Amino acid sequence: MTIKVLGTGCSNCKNLEKATQVAISEMGITAEIIKEEDIQKIMAYGIMRTPALVIDEKIALYGRVPSVKELKEIITKYQ
Repeated sequence: MTIKVLGTGCSNCKNLEKATQVAISEMGITAEIIKEEDIQKIMAYGIMRTPALVIDEKIALYGRVPSVKELKEIITKYQ
């Protein structure tokens, strides 16, 4: 599983990255987490609000930072 956190480096983007790492760790699964800050690459996904979460190249969430519990639910849908 590849998880991308899309964002230019704002505090919400950093918080989403940290929460994603916690969720993966607590779930005990293996996933590659990539922080994408290149605005051109972010725009290629059609995302208008960051932060965003992309799991295996599918947009799972954008525009907010969910709780770790909600992240686990989202990640489970893509396993």
